[in-house]
Amino acid sequence: MPFEVDGKLVFATTGGHAADPDQPLVVFLHGAGMDHSVFALQSRWFAHHGWRVLAVDLPGHGGSEGPFLTDIASLAEWTAELVTRQDGKAALVGHSMGALIALATAARFPERVSAIGLIGVGEKMPVHPDLLAAAKAGDHDAVDMVSIWGLGGAATRGGSPSPGQWMLGGASRLLERAPPGALHAGLAACNGYSGAGADAAKVACPAVFVLGERDMMTPVKSGVALAARIAAARVTVVPGAGHMLPIERPSETLRALQSIGR
Repeated sequence: MPFEVDGKLVFATTGGHAADPDQPLVVFLHGAGMDHSVFALQSRWFAHHGWRVLAVDLPGHGGSEGPFLTDIASLAEWTAELVTRQDGKAALVGHSMGALIALATAARFPERVSAIGLIGVGEKMPVHPDLLAAAKAGDHDAVDMVSIWGLGGAATRGGSPSPGQWMLGGASRLLERAPPGALHAGLAACNGYSGAGADAAKVACPAVFVLGERDMMTPVKSGVALAARIAAARVTVVPGAGHMLPIERPSETLRALQSIGR
């Protein structure tokens, strides 16, 4: 489903169900170097259970036109504009960088956000200098680092919820198909965002946190600390899971998100 935001083409999927303008809108926001496909299971469930779904490719990613937006504030403004054009108000579900975007949008444009679901997020999300440098250079080491650090131990050894699928290889292929510069742009945006705590304190809508017990990129204690700043927050910690929760532990992630907006 293509549409325009700020004069640029945006691609989104609708979860395999025709959009119904009378249903509440939920927008899915992916992480750095990824695309809408990480939310395949979750977006499909919402689309078939009373929601109008947009799982978007962020600017410069997947099927969406660039340029990349290189800071969380700009991405929050873009998201608010998307919601304004589509419905006026939406629940936002984000993973990693997408979670920071959802958080910043809820804090700065509260009239546009009914609820937020934040997956694999922390109070601070610094990126190791070696990873940033590799991503900037387009070195495959960046893909390797994100894939290995992003998955829990069982997933790196196999552990796919879908029989015959290779979890580590799948994560690598996802990042490899990103346009040049996409991974670095997203990682740099996360690294440069220091306002998560302050933004969380401004959030008045319901919030659902989904955190991986073994997350090496956004440790669970950082996510719990962020959730403590939001009065209406609920936290689910997925045992043994790493950072890439929507694809590593899709069913557990979905179950936690099903309460969004209730």
